[in-house]
Amino acid sequence: MSINLEGKSDFADRMIIANGNSLRHVGSLADYVVDVLKNAGYESVKVEGKEGCEWVLVDAGNIIIHLFKPEVRSYYNLEKMWSVSLPHAEVAY
Repeated sequence: MSINLEGKSDFADRMIIANGNSLRHVGSLADYVVDVLKNAGYESVKVEGKEGCEWVLVDAGNIIIHLFKPEVRSYYNLEKMWSVSLPHAEVAY
């Protein structure tokens, strides 16, 4: 899922939310995303949560990527939180 935050948030223009099937899958997705971002020219990519891999946050400045195990994604339900607080946000699945 991709949520357009442009003009609605001070910390990012786009939020991407996805999940992997296991801890290893979430960790591998995080590694892949970091590689893709760096190859695309993002110089400062920060990663949090890689130790446990239940929820990994990849911060590339204007793009924030949340990678979850399915049950953790369901528990935090960021999609609902952002759609409620940003009624005019563009949400793409």
